[in-house]
Amino acid sequence: MELKEAQFTKDFINEIRATYAVDLKDTSPMEQYMALGHLIKRYNGESWTDTSRSYRKNDVKQVYYFSIEFLPGRLLQSNLLNLGITDVVKKGLKNLGLNFDKIVQAEPDPGLGNGGLGRLAACYMDSMASIGMAGNGNGIRYRYGLFKQVFMNGYQVELPDDWLRNGNAWEVRRENRACLVRFGGHVWLQEQPDGSLKPVYDHTDDVLAVPYDTGIIGYHNVVTNTLRLWSAELPPNEEQTYYSQEQRDNIDEITKVLYPDDSNAEGRSLRLRQEYFFSSAGVQSIVRHYAANHTSFKHFPQKVAIHINDTHPTLVIPELMRILLDEYNCSWDLAWQITTSTMSYTNHTIMQEALETWPIGMFQGLLPRIYQIVEEIDRRYRAEKTPVFGQNIVDRTAPLGHGQVRMAYLAVIGSHSVNGVAPLHTELLKKDVLTDLYRIYPEKFNNKTNGIADRRWLEIANQPLTKLIDSKIGKKWHANPKLLQELSAYESDEKFLQQLAEVKKINKRRLADYVQSEMGITIRTDAIFDVQIKRLHAYKRQVLHMLEIIREYLDIKRHPEQSFISHVHIFGAKAAPSYHYAKSVIKVINALADLVNNDPDIGDKLKVVFIPNYGVSLGELIIPAADISEQISTASKEASGTSNMKLMTNGALSLATMDGANIDIVRAAGKQNEYIFGLTANDVYGYYRRNDYCAKSVYENNPELQRVVNALITNMIPGITTEGHEIYDSLLKYNDEYFVLADYAEYVKQQEKIAQDFQDTMTWQRKSLANIAASGTFSADYSVARYAEDIWQVPYNRILK
Repeated sequence: MELKEAQFTKDFINEIRATYAVDLKDTSPMEQYMALGHLIKRYNGESWTDTSRSYRKNDVKQVYYFSIEFLPGRLLQSNLLNLGITDVVKKGLKNLGLNFDKIVQAEPDPGLGNGGLGRLAACYMDSMASIGMAGNGNGIRYRYGLFKQVFMNGYQVELPDDWLRNGNAWEVRRENRACLVRFGGHVWLQEQPDGSLKPVYDHTDDVLAVPYDTGIIGYHNVVTNTLRLWSAELPPNEEQTYYSQEQRDNIDEITKVLYPDDSNAEGRSLRLRQEYFFSSAGVQSIVRHYAANHTSFKHFPQKVAIHINDTHPTLVIPELMRILLDEYNCSWDLAWQITTSTMSYTNHTIMQEALETWPIGMFQGLLPRIYQIVEEIDRRYRAEKTPVFGQNIVDRTAPLGHGQVRMAYLAVIGSHSVNGVAPLHTELLKKDVLTDLYRIYPEKFNNKTNGIADRRWLEIANQPLTKLIDSKIGKKWHANPKLLQELSAYESDEKFLQQLAEVKKINKRRLADYVQSEMGITIRTDAIFDVQIKRLHAYKRQVLHMLEIIREYLDIKRHPEQSFISHVHIFGAKAAPSYHYAKSVIKVINALADLVNNDPDIGDKLKVVFIPNYGVSLGELIIPAADISEQISTASKEASGTSNMKLMTNGALSLATMDGANIDIVRAAGKQNEYIFGLTANDVYGYYRRNDYCAKSVYENNPELQRVVNALITNMIPGITTEGHEIYDSLLKYNDEYFVLADYAEYVKQQEKIAQDFQDTMTWQRKSLANIAASGTFSADYSVARYAEDIWQVPYNRILK
């Protein structure tokens, strides 16, 4: 958009006065941020209105992306960037005597996701708008974020993340678009005079779903799509004058927190209520919008694509069936044809235990009409497929089985497309996790490798690198990230490689300053910054990284006279509140950090930094500073990963197993530019097949490994008597489920090679440059374009080559 500095300054002062009735000098950074946010939203209002009007007028097919998580990060800088007014706003604020960085920091970072799943959804929303695709998000407006993580005596403690305390500058409440969602009660089918059956509801618990819309602004175009998040509220009450506190609390709970503790039946029931709540409200909203402009549902799939991001929104399938059957009198066959043609599903997990299921009794009691429909889907599926594929396969794949409603199976059966998120992941779905369903529906399965919003991770998070790239290849890569490959021409330009090293040093200093001010830890910026940032889970193997730190510590203690390349190990991760083992790992890493960082014999040769409350904004600080990207999951366990892509884009080299999208990164950047180790997926499955892995044998045949592992139980690390034994037992007593010990020796060799290679600045920077140049292929712009062409059949404007 066109904006003059003088006009912005005038508008901003007027916004301050209109909103707060005070002079600018009397406002806080939070008030300045809120006023600025409202002003930018107003600047973009016409674009948002015009986009919606254009979609409606031209009857454009629209995508509705359903996800229980959306992790957008702070929106201020992203919106300024996409509108093309960052410099104007910065200059205007500076001339008013305001600190732009403080205003940026005042914006809360909404924790509406747990990690990769929610960040992927947000990246895809950004890219849909940026390539001119009619794409909408549909999720939950959680009153509190995931949780605010603090460490007390090294233990993770969860505090409420009150991100809405001061309101949300970007959202618009749409009370006139509210929907009623029914839970519980009794439902029976009553015969009508024409012989048809209609459901009758009795004593239901009704919840009003109120949408809050956020405009998702496309990059340097006039497109603004909509992210719709639903809030649970009290429904209109004509029969009684008040609700009890218990009724109020039950409704408030639905959209209070992301992922309530599911270690008990009450918590699991709440999760199921959350999933149906946003699935039902979203589908009702879509159907209402469609019906206002069309008289027949026969062409619904030609105008609507509904995408299921992991299994949490799978209830959109029976919910659309319910609406078509009960409210629009469609026949079952027509309703099923419409539903399956509309729905598509992304699977995000390889682990069978992570495939979502619900006890039939709980499901039926909470969603009686939906259960009737799932039961009928199950009956028809069995009747159709058993004669062809036999009883055993059908029993293994039907939506109902072993007293459970099996959501992944329902998602596959009720969709026309099922995709994995990296080639290896998709192959494992076909061969293992969903192999029987692949045999039945081979035409449904396809791969769509994940992508990232690279503009955020470069233009916002790493402005020094962006400026350097622009100086060499211009700015066309901002809209077409594959053009980053033109940087390969500079691989022998020592001046450019030195500039690349200087950029990394600037970013490392920025992170070091944060660590010093927030954690009181001094770290050297000429050290190797070895980064592992992701959800804390056993299969992601933070334990392997932890064992390497113990090894390095013991080496320095045993050979203090030897030279040692300074190493800073940086972690960022949250553990689910009920995940005891993950929380024990956090405690041990923090205890190890206390030991290492305060040992005078170690000095600044080795530091360990576990930065609390990791989220998008901290990622924007850590990722540009990383030298090494730890992507060390057990091969075959990580579906794709996206932190690997973000770190690659910022020039970090991957220390990685051949798992998930690591394989694609190695192929793109070249194996010589990464540090690859460990078992392959075939190796892991070979152990499963033969059942012959013996962790104790690996341990006994490696004296160094024995010393390192024994440190967990010898009181070398103070304060971890219980947690150290727990991790020790997981490795030896319970036979090392994720093959940590099997991969240890190769991991150490690569760490030693990293330390050796890091000393040659030019060679290291060539490797870094190779990663940056190859990273454009992982832009979410290309990912959503592939979805649009192969799955959703929706148009988009920007031509991507």
